[in-house]
Amino acid sequence: MKIAVVVRQVPDLIEPVEIADSGKAVDLEGAAFRANEADDLALEQAILIKEKFGPSAVTVVALDFGDIDNTLYAAAAKGADRIIKIPYDQAQPPAPKQAAAMYAEVIRSLGADLVLVGTYAHDELESTLAPLVALKLDLPFVGVVRGVRPSADGSIATVFKEFPGAAVAKMNVKLPALLGILSADEPPRYVPVSRIRSAMKTAKIEEQEVGAAALTSVATIQRLHHPAVGQRAEILQGSVDQVAAKIVSILREKGVLK
Repeated sequence: MKIAVVVRQVPDLIEPVEIADSGKAVDLEGAAFRANEADDLALEQAILIKEKFGPSAVTVVALDFGDIDNTLYAAAAKGADRIIKIPYDQAQPPAPKQAAAMYAEVIRSLGADLVLVGTYAHDELESTLAPLVALKLDLPFVGVVRGVRPSADGSIATVFKEFPGAAVAKMNVKLPALLGILSADEPPRYVPVSRIRSAMKTAKIEEQEVGAAALTSVATIQRLHHPAVGQRAEILQGSVDQVAAKIVSILREKGVLK
């Protein structure tokens, strides 16, 4: 089975996020980047399929943005068989529709039986990437997936899709297909720095040019603002009885209790 996984880097929100001088974008020049969490889970699911359900080849596809090489070498250390990087030299990441066209062009050339993309990324505005890539590839799509079990002959995959309220549906999906991964069967594996350094010496990162995708968006950013700082929380001090009395007083003031 041929499995393709899209891996992205996103700004690390642990660091302060600054707004660019234009007021319409986040200033990424000094930002720290990290692997997108949902994509890391998609990669883990792909490797688990390779390990548990028979011979598979896992290809990671990524855009050359942020500190992507570090993430790609880590993917190789985890067990990815092939790494493809799409050249990209803009200061801001492409809009989801533009990125979907770029990823789809590479994935189409791979002839993948199964494509895994993280369900979410915290820097997306207008949509999620996974269904857009599926649309470009004209593939069946199931999103918010929490586990994947391919059949022995690789013709179908049993997927577990989560719905609101934590209800999970078990579906049989005919392959090839694209799945939006919310979580993997197991947490992403830890890779020692020594293995990543070893992968830097042995793994080959291929570069594949793609055609320039037209930038189309259903939303236009007019202005970005930091969230307004509201009133700080009040810490109640005193004994248990004093704190309980204060809580009752507050609830009465708010009209919750009479």
